[in-house]
Amino acid sequence: MITDNNIRLSGQSIKIRPPAVAGMFYPLAREELEHSVREYLDQAKVDIPPPKAIIAPHAGYIYSGPVAAAVYDSLIPIRQRIKKVVLLGPAHRVYLQGLALPDATVFATPLGKIEINKELVDRIRDLPQVCTMASAHAQEHSLEVHLPFLQMVLDNFTLLPLVVGDADQEQVAEVLTAVWGGDETLIVISSDLSHYHTYQTARKLDAATSDAIKNLQLDEIGPEQACGCRPMRGLLRLAKLKNMEIRVLDVRNSGDTAGGRDQVVGYGAYSVHYREAPVTQYARELLSVARQSIEQGFKTRQPLQPDLNRYAEVLREPAATFVTLKINSSLRGCIGTTQAVQPLVLSVADSAYKAAFQDPRFQSLTEAEYRQVDLSISVLTPPVEINFASESDLIRQLQPGVDGLIIESGNKRATFLPEVWDSLPAAGDFLRQLKSKAGMDKNQTPKKAWRYHSQHISDK
Repeated sequence: MITDNNIRLSGQSIKIRPPAVAGMFYPLAREELEHSVREYLDQAKVDIPPPKAIIAPHAGYIYSGPVAAAVYDSLIPIRQRIKKVVLLGPAHRVYLQGLALPDATVFATPLGKIEINKELVDRIRDLPQVCTMASAHAQEHSLEVHLPFLQMVLDNFTLLPLVVGDADQEQVAEVLTAVWGGDETLIVISSDLSHYHTYQTARKLDAATSDAIKNLQLDEIGPEQACGCRPMRGLLRLAKLKNMEIRVLDVRNSGDTAGGRDQVVGYGAYSVHYREAPVTQYARELLSVARQSIEQGFKTRQPLQPDLNRYAEVLREPAATFVTLKINSSLRGCIGTTQAVQPLVLSVADSAYKAAFQDPRFQSLTEAEYRQVDLSISVLTPPVEINFASESDLIRQLQPGVDGLIIESGNKRATFLPEVWDSLPAAGDFLRQLKSKAGMDKNQTPKKAWRYHSQHISDK
């Protein structure tokens, strides 16, 4: 076990939070720990889409390991994609108000060290509900027991660990929103279910709790239902706002795994996903907003300012959008943003107006042209940086037909939507034309690149 919590690594002074429950909740020896986790994963094969967030238990591995493995196995196909893990668990050892950051810069387990993500820490450290409290982390098992699973199923990742004390769902949701990120960020909520009931009573209680989790019924989940109810409710609040769905992967208790049945503890594994094409069900409304914004532009030279109260919650969430105008399949305007700054409906109205009247490549749209325009909207996921060693490496990593791409070199920057693959299906041509759009030399390699995905709706 690591005992020296002040060492120097890669020339920089770091502070390590050593493992506190290795040898108790899970094996201390590296080889035994690797074998144990691998065995749980091998027995828990699941076939689900990659989740954005997971909920998993935190008891000793002989009790909850088989259940936790059900959701951790789902991460293996995206082990290279996930670069950041935001891990929230309830406080068992100390009382605290709000959410506690560690004072450590590294968390350690018998499998190695995990760097704390300073950028994510900096995003939330000034929130009033966030504090730094070493004692909250020192002996806390609700976070630690997840780390070996994460180390086994993911490649290289950094960590934002938060112990959650007396915090309401809005406070937790605000923190999660600040660090939500894109496909590169995984949210992990640590929680067991009911405690110390008979086997049959626990089965009934945990089945009801699982239904409440699946149906996003936050008010039905309290300390009696789940010890991690506070971080869980924060996640469920966001899942509801973001029109997400939850899958129940496994629900058992210690009487099913390694204990007696007189007093059992319940465990559940859940995955949280974006719904299939959540925006498409509002396609008619969004296309109408775009059209109205252009029509108002003819009259007032100002974009439409939709009344947000008229729209569903998912349409009031910040989103990045592009609006594309075409006449007889020829581009007539395309403007948008890759950053989610405005609510979705406002972003669509703004992008539509600018595509019609402010695209520098075209004259302002005329009313005669407008009657011929085919209009489409792209709603973008948050950009994720691509790490590449060369231009050929960047080309190799691109997913034709799937990725939108942003490239940057100095003050030169440009993007192609995923829809551009329709006319440039070869990755090399796609990048070459994007460099030309950015004003880069054809032999110049971009300094930075980001990928994103999009949901596309059209009135054609």
